[in-house]
Amino acid sequence: MTLQTIADRVGVSRMTVSNAFSRPDQLSPTLRDRILAIADELGYVGPDPAARALARGTTGAVGILLTESLSGAFADEVATTFLGAIADELAPTGLGLTLLSTDTAGSVVPARDVAMDGALVYSCDPESTAVEWLLRRKMPLVFIDQVPADGVPAVNVADRDGARAAAEHLVGLGHRRIGIVTAGVRGRHGVVHPDDMIDGFVGSQRLAGWLDALTPAGITPAIARQPHGHPEAGYQAARLLLAADEPPTAILCFSDAMAQGVISAAVDAGLAVPEDLSVVGFDDSPGSARLRPPLTTVRQDIHAKGHAAAAALTQAIEAARADTPAPAEHLCLPTELIVRGSTAPPR
Repeated sequence: MTLQTIADRVGVSRMTVSNAFSRPDQLSPTLRDRILAIADELGYVGPDPAARALARGTTGAVGILLTESLSGAFADEVATTFLGAIADELAPTGLGLTLLSTDTAGSVVPARDVAMDGALVYSCDPESTAVEWLLRRKMPLVFIDQVPADGVPAVNVADRDGARAAAEHLVGLGHRRIGIVTAGVRGRHGVVHPDDMIDGFVGSQRLAGWLDALTPAGITPAIARQPHGHPEAGYQAARLLLAADEPPTAILCFSDAMAQGVISAAVDAGLAVPEDLSVVGFDDSPGSARLRPPLTTVRQDIHAKGHAAAAALTQAIEAARADTPAPAEHLCLPTELIVRGSTAPPR
């Protein structure tokens, strides 16, 4: 079944049938309805998407590159909220969203081989070659939670400011034995020294913010680091810190998900939160206020980050289609410390 089959049945040109599917404003509503009715009767669903994309030079899809497995992304409240905000922003444009992993599957390299009009790079492994492939393709890109690069639009949050505020909060409560629970892709895991860590932009910024407050107070934190994306990362890291001869009275966490694991480990160790152990998260994920006790955390506006990233990408794609220079703004969204019931002065 082809466009010509429909054209012969209706008694119009092949181009008229094509316009009924792709340029409806070129036809009267009556004629278009008649063409679509005949197409439906004959079982024709429309022009082949691959052929249409080839003719237009566009795919109608944008990619989002993630370091973690795609299944792991769907298990993370922050990631799913972020992806939802991107989808909402893209909906009026008609662009679809394609999820890409930095992992390769045999000879297939998603960042190199998947057809798309542009891509979002979201908090990726700093040593991954996937970002390099996207840059080599010279397609419109937007970096999110990445080191800003010249000529590439970027959306970040004030991670260092937020982490500093969290650490200052614990110091102000009187804590002096403070631990840090974090995660990373590269470098050592377990109880580590900051020099042993190779983290992405967000991890480096948050560590710098915590140390901004702890170092002037004469506090050297114990740092426990687990593999990125591991579902038990917070729990296992907390067990390492709480097993020390002088365990921390407070723990700063890379994320709310890790903070939840820390609280579980504390309860299993017979400790009360916050009486025996104060815990601070990061992100203000949708479930953080529902924890018991409610979690003290650093809020980032996840919805605003997703909307800003998608808007920047659609703007870059439109500029590329018009062969005009695209703005490469670097947007940094604010963070805010939210004090709830999981922090208190040490006993």
